[in-house]
Amino acid sequence: MDPSSLHAYRVLLFAGLADQCGAASLEVMAPNPCSVADLQQAAIEQVPSLAQAVFRVAVDSAYAEGDFAITPQVEVAFLPPVSGG
Repeated sequence: MDPSSLHAYRVLLFAGLADQCGAASLEVMAPNPCSVADLQQAAIEQVPSLAQAVFRVAVDSAYAEGDFAITPQVEVAFLPPVSGG
């Protein structure tokens, strides 16, 4: 892929994912537009330990699945499972 076609996506990280990555967010380079699955794969290439992590992806505060198209202007978050009481 031509590096000039890549754009920076800011991915917010929560709970154990932030601890695992050592930051509250990541800047992930991926095509524009890209799918949620593309962004997840790019993030895993950048932080290989994410491959073993269990998390869901939220785009603009709503859960999104693998083929959902995103652009760098949206808010993306990786959210680990949570439990409540």
